[in-house]
Amino acid sequence: MSGFKELDSVIFSPYTYTEDILGLAMRYGYEPSIVYRYVETLGYQGATELLDANERPLPETIRCNDYLVDCDTLKSRLEGKGFKLAKLPLAPHGFEVLEAPISVGATHEYLQGYYYIQDPGSMIVVYILDPKPGELIVDMAAAPGGKATQILQLTRDKARLVAVDISKRRMKALRSHMQRMGFTNYIAVRMDARLLPETIKAERVLLDAPSSGEGIIRKDPGRRRKGRVEDIKAVHKLQLSLLEKAVKLVADEGVIVYSACSTAVEEGEYVVHKILETHGEIHVIEPNGKFRLSQGITYYRGVKLNPEVARCVRLWPHIHGTEGFFICKLLKTRR
Repeated sequence: MSGFKELDSVIFSPYTYTEDILGLAMRYGYEPSIVYRYVETLGYQGATELLDANERPLPETIRCNDYLVDCDTLKSRLEGKGFKLAKLPLAPHGFEVLEAPISVGATHEYLQGYYYIQDPGSMIVVYILDPKPGELIVDMAAAPGGKATQILQLTRDKARLVAVDISKRRMKALRSHMQRMGFTNYIAVRMDARLLPETIKAERVLLDAPSSGEGIIRKDPGRRRKGRVEDIKAVHKLQLSLLEKAVKLVADEGVIVYSACSTAVEEGEYVVHKILETHGEIHVIEPNGKFRLSQGITYYRGVKLNPEVARCVRLWPHIHGTEGFFICKLLKTRR
């Protein structure tokens, strides 16, 4: 990746803040570099709409585990206890919790594994992965288990899932969720996913990469004071190394879904751009058409990115009412 030194010097060059950007940063209490990226990608008006949307807390949402319970039955049971639920338009198994008499993590239904507390963007990632029964699937950053349990839910516990994560604490949570929700067809591996043997050759690889978390400011307002250029660059390098590994782990004609809970191009399109430019066998494919999401960004900081990144998709808080999320579906063709 040394050939990208000149491009990196542009993408990660220091920002020049206008009075408008500094004014927005002061008004909303943000690190100016985050506001700069918002304006660069969305324009001043779009950035203001995004900042306004981030002022509204992220709604609590759950994913019904229809492997164990019919979703209408779950809804009736929870509403009988005083909950008020509404279907999520973008997630077939998702509900927004409009009213809750007790914590959603304290019900008998939760303890029985009937649902997982999960944000809609995370749910959509696995729908786009589109896992199938019998497939060997690697989840490279699997803990605490939201997407891993969803993979097994959608395949009726018939995928051959390798769930990998480096965190001992989070892997303990993954095993707990798997047991709670009735799933058994997986292997949990605690390690740096970049050290996985490349002989695996999975049909599908999911990389929900470690990120700046810039997309969850609605949930964690403290993140609005982070996100300096040097921090984003360090995250970008980690994400790129993980996606490079994903390319080696997936079989020919296999699928990789790369995602990041971030609004930053540096963590999304620019990571994919580098992979496309160095791997002729990797191509971006359109996700399932039922998800009406925003397309990827192809021009950033004066740089034209590989046109294929337009087929990647984004979730924006001010457009979709969700967290900020980048998702890209990649196909590895035969050389």
